[in-house]
Amino acid sequence: MTSVTSQRAVRWHPPSYDIRIETLPIPKIEHPDDAIVKIQLAGLCGSDLHMYRGTARLTEPCIMGHEFIGEIVALGRPHLYSTLHIGDKIVSPFTVSCGECHFCRVGFTCRCVESRLFGTPLTPGGQAQYVRVPRAGGTLYSLQDIPDGSSLADSSLLLLCDILPTGVFAAFQALSHAKTLPFTTRQPYPLSASPPQIGDASFLPFLEEDKSLTMAVIGLGPVGVCACIALLDMLVTRKLKFNVIAIDPNEARRAKMASIYSTIGGNYQFGEFQVADTNSVKDLVANLTKGFGCNAVLEVVGNTSALRLAYELVRPFGCINSVGVHSDHTVPYKGVELYDKNVSLDFGRCPVRAMFPMALELLLKRQDVLGSVGGETSLVEKIASLDDAVQIYDDFDKGKCGKVLFDPFK
Repeated sequence: MTSVTSQRAVRWHPPSYDIRIETLPIPKIEHPDDAIVKIQLAGLCGSDLHMYRGTARLTEPCIMGHEFIGEIVALGRPHLYSTLHIGDKIVSPFTVSCGECHFCRVGFTCRCVESRLFGTPLTPGGQAQYVRVPRAGGTLYSLQDIPDGSSLADSSLLLLCDILPTGVFAAFQALSHAKTLPFTTRQPYPLSASPPQIGDASFLPFLEEDKSLTMAVIGLGPVGVCACIALLDMLVTRKLKFNVIAIDPNEARRAKMASIYSTIGGNYQFGEFQVADTNSVKDLVANLTKGFGCNAVLEVVGNTSALRLAYELVRPFGCINSVGVHSDHTVPYKGVELYDKNVSLDFGRCPVRAMFPMALELLLKRQDVLGSVGGETSLVEKIASLDDAVQIYDDFDKGKCGKVLFDPFK
């Protein structure tokens, strides 16, 4: 551990839009399960804007950032849970998880009984030079033993903290849903989700149109792009017939998604991918599906207009999977609307720690778009100094820049 006692950090002050670069004490071990991490890279995420804009309604200043990678420089115990050692390079999920409670044991790590979100007054974040990680043995993911890990760009490892696992989670949830399974198993509901039973109903054979999935992704920020990449990979790997529509009102975001697809979609033989704006997408989906609508809609924005559009696009007996971070606004549906359409809603935070293996597999496979910085198809736009944070937050809030990473020692 360094003998230096102070660090630089990006700190938010209430009530809103007040970001400052401050000199603060380096955090110390407070509990035997703590780790201190020297930050290599920290990310700026769309959900940081809830804090920045004041919609999180916090009243205390806090160090920002819930995405970070770095090196362990101190541990409360010498070999924490036998998985972590001083000097290990690590990735952190955006929430703390103990690794031992009921929710962690069954894989729902984001709902750990010890869960805390980094970048809050209770758990200072990673847009700093150092961070204290509570429950480090159950939270941090060591990169020491990753096969082919040397081939991964450091900027891409940062994507494992939140946005790539969340995109994978959204795609996985949608394709695993009971209402999607008839189209992935080619078996009618409910046989698609259960073994044959005595007296099962007899159904006519599937027509070709019954074997095709139509899915939409609303929101083409970084998480939405990751959701598209993950969804396409899963569909192609399973050799499923599909139409995927990627939706955003922002022309620059649509253009980036189209460029990314031109890089990754060359060998996709079983389906079609299109980008669309919010004004034209209803007609597009109606034409593609004979008016039925999408089997599943992935909502990756986190606002009521996106949720309403998802409902208008989804077909009867379809599902809406929302991973966008929502405020306390009312969900824009009446119970009768959901009932009359047999729509399933799936909301919530990604269990990043549990999703790491699936996300890492995709990261290794798609370094062509996930591993570069600043290119036409790059998910990461640039790596900046903490000195630039005030301007970058303002630009990000106004949609003038995309995914930015901070190098706190730059």
